[in-house]
Order: sequence, then C-alpha cells, then structure tokens
Amino acid sequence: MASNFCPKPINMKEITVEELKQKIDNKEDFQLIDVREDFEYEEANLGGELIPLGNVLLETDKIARDKPVIVHCRSGKRSAAAIQQLEQQHKFDNLYNLRGGIKAWADEIDPDMHVS
Repeated sequence: MASNFCPKPINMKEITVEELKQKIDNKEDFQLIDVREDFEYEEANLGGELIPLGNVLLETDKIARDKPVIVHCRSGKRSAAAIQQLEQQHKFDNLYNLRGGIKAWADEIDPDMHVS
C-alpha cells in the first residue's frame, strides 16, 4: 500500500539547535532561511529570511551558494522538503536542515518563545 510519508533523505545534512546557537553566538557567516508561512513567522521567528516553501524554487536567487545555508520550519519536515527540491533541481550543496525546527529552538534554547 502506498504511503504519503516521505522520510528525510539519508544524505541530508543537518544541524542541531545547539549548533545553530553556537554559530549565532560566534557570529559565523551563514544564511538562515525560514520556509514557514507569513503568519507563522509573525508569531515567532529566529531572524532568518522568510521564503515560504511554496516560493523556494521561485526565489533561488535569494539563497547563498558561497556559505552555509541553514533552512528551518516548525519541525523540520518542510525545510527538508525545500532542501530536497533545491538540491535536486538547482544543485545546491551548502544546505543544512535545522533538526526539530523552530519548535526545538523554543523547547531547548528559548523557553519564552511560543510556537503553535
């Protein structure tokens, strides 16, 4: 029986929220992209550039190729889908999925952040 569940590709690069916080604290050079919707971004965000999943393939010119790009959503599923599309269709090789998404950030780094 067919399933709609799409597991994360085994070779997808990931970063934890702890690793992201360290990069921010160290002022490392990377791009942070949020693929959630506008209303989600307005509720809570990490300061990344908002490019909703439906627009990712239309706005590839906004995505850096010369430094690490960390992509996130609420839980990591939409960002994984975005990365898979960008790698397959536009040959990006510098993308990292934020494991657990902004929800993990709220749970593990910033308990005052409310993510629904």
